[in-house]
Formats: sequence, C-alpha cells, structure tokens
Amino acid sequence: MPRPALRRVLVLDDFGGIAAGAADWSGLPAEFLRAPVPDAERVARLAEADALVLIRERSAVPASLIEQLPSLRLVVTAGMRNRVLDLEACTARGVAVCGTDSQASPTVELTWGLILALARQIPWQEARLRQGEWQMGAGLGLEGATLGVAGLGRIGAGVAAIAHAFGMRLLAWSPNMTAEVAAAAGATLTDKPGLFRGADIVSLHLGLGASTRGIVGAAELALMRPGALLVNTARGPLVDKAALIAALESGHLGGAAIDTHEPEPMEAEDPIRRAPNTILTPHLGYVTQQNARRYFEGATACLRAWNAGLPLPRPLNDAARDSQGTLP
Repeated sequence: MPRPALRRVLVLDDFGGIAAGAADWSGLPAEFLRAPVPDAERVARLAEADALVLIRERSAVPASLIEQLPSLRLVVTAGMRNRVLDLEACTARGVAVCGTDSQASPTVELTWGLILALARQIPWQEARLRQGEWQMGAGLGLEGATLGVAGLGRIGAGVAAIAHAFGMRLLAWSPNMTAEVAAAAGATLTDKPGLFRGADIVSLHLGLGASTRGIVGAAELALMRPGALLVNTARGPLVDKAALIAALESGHLGGAAIDTHEPEPMEAEDPIRRAPNTILTPHLGYVTQQNARRYFEGATACLRAWNAGLPLPRPLNDAARDSQGTLP
C-alpha cells in the first residue's frame, strides 16, 4: 500500500539549536527538541512520532524503545553508522532507516586544535595572562616529537597526514592494523605497549565496542612517558576514566584533551571536570556549519522522498531499500 505522509517528525537532541537553520524544513511537520528526553518520559514523548531524526549517537534507540513506538515508520540518522540505534529491531518492525552524508575533516581539525592547545599549554597560559601573570614553564614543540595514532580510519589517517606537516614521527596501532595500512599513512606499525611507550602524544581514533571499551587503562597510561599527552576525540569509554584521573592527579600524565564523554551531556558532578591539566570540550568533533548542512539537508531529502513515495536516499536497511515506495 502507498506510504502515508508523515504527520509528526521529531528531531532529537538538537543541543545547539542548529538543525532548523541548517536546511529547508518547509512543509515538513518537524519539531526540534533541544534537551535530551529523560528515560522515564521517552515512550510518552515519542509515541506519536512517525519519524525520528537522530543527531549522531546522542540518543539511544534500542529495541526496547522501538517496540513501544507503534507509529514509527522512519528513522534518519546523521552519518551512515549509529551504534546506539538497533538496526535489526527497526528492520523487524518494518521501520525504514536512512543515513546522511558527513565529513571526517571537522574531527581531524578539532583533534589538531586540541593537540596544539595541550602541547603549547594555551588554555593555562592564557588564563595566567588574564590574571595579570606572565609565562610560566615551557610547552612541547611538535617538530621531531612522536605522535601515536590509535586507529587509521578516515579520521585517524587525516590526523596522521597533518602530523607530517609538523615534522613529527608517527607510530600507529589498532587491534587489526597491518603494516601496509600504517605505511600508507607514513607511520610505523607497533603494538599497543609500543604505541603508549614510544609516543609523546597519543591520539585515539578507534570505534567503540565490547572489545575496545576501556582499551586504555592504568597499564597503558603507566607506559606513557612522564609528561606525555593524551587526546580523545573518538569515544569517551575507550579510556578508563578513573585511571586517567589518577594519572593526571599524580602528574605522570602531562595533560589530556577529551571531546567525547559518557553520558552526554556530561553530568555536572563528573569527576573529570576537576582533574588537572585537562581540556574538555562538549563533543564538538563533527559540529561544524558545513557538517550540519550535510546532515540536515540529507535528513530533509529523506523525509521528502518518503512523502513523495520515492526511493529513499542512503538506505541502511531493507525497509528503506523499498524501491517501489511502499511499506513492507
């Protein structure tokens, strides 16, 4: 049977209020939710929505939630992967799922912003200046220093490419990395202990899963050189938070820059807020004007294709690959 037109589209977790202005939503029954919906209210708040637009992985949509949303017909997620959306449950329920285009370069850029800020102590030197003080201590120069890159996907490879412009040495590791992949990025393949032992700065670019959660713990941090730096623009739970705080408080680790956290938004009493020598950013890696346009222009294109009975762009499951424009 023909697709019914969408009656209520919810755009979840639009923390920065950027979705409405990043694309043309005219004619679409879209509502933009700026704050996360509390777990206890999620079923009631989402029950009448027939389409959800997810901004990356800000809100989990597990099978237990999908089963309680009888009106849901379509989910659009920013990007082409979403580890907190149960794709199998959507498929089983006949809920179509589509993705959107995205860029890797914004996270690469932020990673280098954090590396430079840590290495040259920019936040702390700037704070001293504002307090009427002058320079104190010396930062780390990047030329000749060693960058350890954990993961050489689109983002990790982009970070590695820029390291060469600074004249840095490169080490690379991930659980499944080959010497050929490392060599293509101009890096030397090493094992995990070798990466943490040999780098002045370690930058994390691994996906999060059961095998990588807590993959950086007390043992890895202890291997790092005194004063070495850690940057995480991948996923917060890759690092054992308690071990990281202990390494910072002891002075063994020179500093850490962290863009990703669990949960998000970060809790007010999260102990990482009080850890010394940290730069904390609110998951800004992919948040640029250009990426927002890609996300939400892609989302509106999918919503309009649904209403027009056309094939859905960037399908992620069989329900979305229905070329005839009918419900399964």
